[in-house]
Amino acid sequence: MEVINGIINLNKPVGITSARALYKVRYLSQMRKSGHAGTLDPGADGVLILCVGKATKLVESIMDHPKVYRTTARLDVTSESYDSDRPHKQVEVEEIPDYDTVKQAIAGFEGTIEQVPPMISALKIKGVPAYRLAGSEDAPKLKARPVEIYWMHLHSYDWPVIDFEMACGRGTYVRSVIRDLGEKLGTGGCLTHLTRKAVGPFHVDDAWTLERLEESTPDQYIIPLEDIREKVNERPTVIPERPQ
Repeated sequence: MEVINGIINLNKPVGITSARALYKVRYLSQMRKSGHAGTLDPGADGVLILCVGKATKLVESIMDHPKVYRTTARLDVTSESYDSDRPHKQVEVEEIPDYDTVKQAIAGFEGTIEQVPPMISALKIKGVPAYRLAGSEDAPKLKARPVEIYWMHLHSYDWPVIDFEMACGRGTYVRSVIRDLGEKLGTGGCLTHLTRKAVGPFHVDDAWTLERLEESTPDQYIIPLEDIREKVNERPTVIPERPQ
């Protein structure tokens, strides 16, 4: 089979890792030289960019582009991982925040902020994923690092459920945003659903599901390298539009 150099905009389903999604696409396309540009947790769905052939050299450039996430969370619970992959723990809340308080708190995250990554994550610590060290006596304390949040938009809030959308830069953990939002509000904070809507110029509305890939051929779903090289190699300067 002819090797096609390019990019696949995959809509990763909930329930599988990014690596498993990549393996499935490798099997379907028979394109062995491939990799993904930024992971999505198993419980998340949405845009996962797969680079094939010579396009694997674009992975770092793609990861530098802004991402857009739509998420729901609960403010009455937390968990070890700050999402529903681990058991929920009830949090006693002295005063339930009103809509305006939540909206104001969310606005406070916009800009360059210092963020501590969640310990239950694939972040490497001396070559070892952080989640493998979590809970051990010698587990290191993760340090805060600067991340960029371009905007956050509150879609709805009905205690204890919050629904918001955000655009952010590389290395931002939505679970950490929710954790920190809960601390600011004096509540819990636990992600319940996450969709990555966009990575740079690639949008979930244009993404291919695994089911569609099974019914198609690589020349249909692989965007050729010459069609996207300039677009993804440019230094990301276009910030996604904030919802109205």
